[in-house]
Amino acid sequence: MISDEEYKKTLKQFHKLSDRHILAAETGMSFSDIQKVVKLSDKIRKAANELVGLMRKNFDQLMRTKRYRKLLKLYGSTEDKKKRKYLAGQLNEMQKQYDVTWDFCRKSMIFIGKKYNVDAVFALTKAEDVWHGMEKCLYGNGNILHFSKYGDLPCIRAKQMNRGIPIFAKDNKLQFKLGRTVFGIQINDSFQTDEVNAVLDYLAEPEIMNNKAVQTLMDEAYCIDTYRPCYATLVPKIIRGKYRVYLHITIEGKAKPKYDRFGNPRHKYGRGMIGADIGIQTVAYTSDTEVGLKNLSERGNSIQTSERKERLLYRAM
Repeated sequence: MISDEEYKKTLKQFHKLSDRHILAAETGMSFSDIQKVVKLSDKIRKAANELVGLMRKNFDQLMRTKRYRKLLKLYGSTEDKKKRKYLAGQLNEMQKQYDVTWDFCRKSMIFIGKKYNVDAVFALTKAEDVWHGMEKCLYGNGNILHFSKYGDLPCIRAKQMNRGIPIFAKDNKLQFKLGRTVFGIQINDSFQTDEVNAVLDYLAEPEIMNNKAVQTLMDEAYCIDTYRPCYATLVPKIIRGKYRVYLHITIEGKAKPKYDRFGNPRHKYGRGMIGADIGIQTVAYTSDTEVGLKNLSERGNSIQTSERKERLLYRAM
């Protein structure tokens, strides 16, 4: 027997190490409920744009300072670890001084979310997306944060199973809740049926599945597939001029295998392992018996002809 503290620690480690996949299915919402989802998505877009404007303003003020640009240049040119650590500390201090931090981004989004009447879970999740973009500007190859234009419908995501969009089972069916709206999903094939049944099995006895996962991880250092629903995401789309809402469920474990209507595996495996590296122009592959590099698109006469026509059209315009 293990203590409760050790059990919680091992379970947390299992959640961190286990695989995850996403099940996408269309919701069974009515037209009025779909309109509510679209309206909420637009509110999230407006709140995110206001936060982007605030973070862009602070970032621009930070980049205008000569001291910060000089520290960036020194940090990139030096190789001494102690000096780089000192310079990184100076850069972080300046970021705090100009409010270009995750803490400021998170606290600002709390007030902005209240202004637009957006649930705190959805607002903070969107703040994470904005901060990921800011991190690319600070530490990667990003140049500027971009606003979402009118008509864009950002997804509504809650990174918790019991908050924002709670997931539960009722009458042996998966049910979801957004505010006072309770809805389900449309199951169209055997793959979705297998996935939903696996999730229902976990929800029927979550403690037994968690205990089995913890025990297997401690004994065999292996992560089993629990099919625990981690969180749900609502994705509104416009298809042929009509609003439709899809639900993406993030599930713990590997996806179920797919079969055709005759029961045969849809994706058959060969012998051995194959590694592939897909680039912009080429794909490299390797196995136990063969190594190769192939172009994704050969530059033939048809491409050159179309490029010449394009040049002539641009010249005429």
